[in-house]
Amino acid sequence: MFIEMKASEKRRLLRIAFGTTIGFACCKLMDWPYGVFFTVFPMLLLGMVPVFNRTLAIEFIVGAFISAAEMWILQTFFKPFPTAMMLAIFFIFGYHFRFMLTTSHFLMWASGLITLSTLVNFGSYDAGQATDMVVATMLAALISVASAYLLYWLIPDTEPFKGSPPPKPSAAQINHRTLLGASLATLSFIVFQVFDLKDSLSAQVATMLILFPMTYQGSIGSAKKRSKGVAYGCGLALIMQIFMYTLIGNFFLVTISLFITVMITAYFHLVERSGSGIGFGALTTIGILYGQYLTPHSDIFYTALYRFSSVIVAMTMVLMVAYVIDYLLNKFEATNNYA
Repeated sequence: MFIEMKASEKRRLLRIAFGTTIGFACCKLMDWPYGVFFTVFPMLLLGMVPVFNRTLAIEFIVGAFISAAEMWILQTFFKPFPTAMMLAIFFIFGYHFRFMLTTSHFLMWASGLITLSTLVNFGSYDAGQATDMVVATMLAALISVASAYLLYWLIPDTEPFKGSPPPKPSAAQINHRTLLGASLATLSFIVFQVFDLKDSLSAQVATMLILFPMTYQGSIGSAKKRSKGVAYGCGLALIMQIFMYTLIGNFFLVTISLFITVMITAYFHLVERSGSGIGFGALTTIGILYGQYLTPHSDIFYTALYRFSSVIVAMTMVLMVAYVIDYLLNKFEATNNYA
């Protein structure tokens, strides 16, 4: 069923599509590694935030710099000591979640959380790889902000955004959600390290994104929506793969196909009007598949299928552990989410 978009949503749709395409084109033309940052960062900046201003631009860039600094500290001082590494990561994840709840800089700490979890997880396998990932992160953040400024100038908003801030949580709720998020994020890191899952970027990112509601009930709803979004995104990517067939190495055609798929998934994201829902799951799936896995020498057929299965398994395991931790935290007054 076709849903009519508002004028402001049509403008956001164009900004998301062009911003993602700009990031993808810059990465591929310059032959930079870790293209996922160059496609997903514009989606986060232009798709999750209904407005854009200097404050948000600074937050986004500072969030990337903070993640790079945290990565350097963990690699330099804690990597030789696994137990200390786990405690340090738990502490860092903890204050990211806490600042997401208690400050007005949600974008900075949320985007930094996703970036840090990716950097720490995959950078742990090779020091050289960690350096490349940090550089790619900084370049992607700067290009995303620069393209956002350009697109908001070319396609400006015609009416101011009207929205109300979410209600402030109680002290017990802050404690509960901080400990729940930090525990699950740390356990996710441990599992991916123990089982050497360095090829499961999609699943690793998914386990972080479903934690953003910061409640067990919210994570269940987020996981359901994300699993549907991943299925839709993978299906759409496979259709584009079939259409291009042997022309997968043609940069111009691949860029056009990315623009079309982003337009389709961004449309569903915007008309859904529910933040990180099914549409946003499909949108980021397209960004990860095109940005990280599509090259002239490899297609996305296998990675699309692997992405879907690994994401479902990872999210199911996170929710099982989340149930136990949520139950235990609600036993204490200081960490009761319903207090």
